[in-house]
Amino acid sequence: MDASIIIQFVLLIVGFVFLIKGSDFFVDGASSIASILKIPTIIVGLTIVAFGTSAPEAAVSITSSLTGSNAMAVSNVIGSNLFNMLMVIGICALLGDLLIEKNVLEKDLPFLVAITVLFGVFIFLGWNISSIEGIILLIILIGYIIYLIRSTKNSNNANYVEKPKLTLPKSIIFIVIGLAGIILGGDLVVNSASDIAIAFGMSETLVGLTIVAIGTSLPELVTSLTALKKGENQLVIGNVIGSNIFNILFVLGASSAISAITLSSQMLIDVCFMVFVTVLFFIFGKTQDKFDRKEGAVLVALFIIYMIFAILRN
Repeated sequence: MDASIIIQFVLLIVGFVFLIKGSDFFVDGASSIASILKIPTIIVGLTIVAFGTSAPEAAVSITSSLTGSNAMAVSNVIGSNLFNMLMVIGICALLGDLLIEKNVLEKDLPFLVAITVLFGVFIFLGWNISSIEGIILLIILIGYIIYLIRSTKNSNNANYVEKPKLTLPKSIIFIVIGLAGIILGGDLVVNSASDIAIAFGMSETLVGLTIVAIGTSLPELVTSLTALKKGENQLVIGNVIGSNIFNILFVLGASSAISAITLSSQMLIDVCFMVFVTVLFFIFGKTQDKFDRKEGAVLVALFIIYMIFAILRN
């Protein structure tokens, strides 16, 4: 193997380390501020933790959009959302039943299905996501956050996060350091992954769906397994649903607002599969108000099958 390729692999790993540790610092700082402000656990999962663990996807996709690598920007989001639903929830469900709160089943999960279908509609209308459609996605995100804040104020049964781990000044420092790590890591991952793709004759789409998507989704997996170990099932569910919502509305919204994203006919299959998995995810959650071990096994098997298909297709 050429020495330059080895260097690119090393830079890719370093980039992932910066992304994961950066998001870890960001989540710790943001969670501490949330507990200082008395924000309920489910809201922390759906917003701060979800957005923080999705920051690597945002960094990679926005950087890709700025450098003209639109295929990687979209495939990263699709691959990350698939990994979150199929592997993060699948693995956690294999370890034990994941109960879902009624409010999440009736509002947040259907909302995820709706915006995923909307994303699919945008693609089918013009085989791209225009800057205007990107702005629409960002506006929907703002509306969703406002809804979450208002619903929290109207709730008298909210469970609050425990005492803050950090003081307010330390929390702010953690957030700044975390964001710096995320930005630097995102830049390293995009550049090195693109170089590796070119060297091995791989498409940007395949790299985005596999290496980059799985790498940037590691924070979601680690955060969810840690939350599961502590018995925080709602943080697991909130993290995945919130991350997927954030990926579509902010990551794709911001990326396409910067530069309109055009999709290849090959990527249309990936979009359709993501819509299918999201609907299946909703059905699994709705049937018994939980994800059980059998459903977890199905989700993990679907991810493995799709990854094999994506690799063979390339």
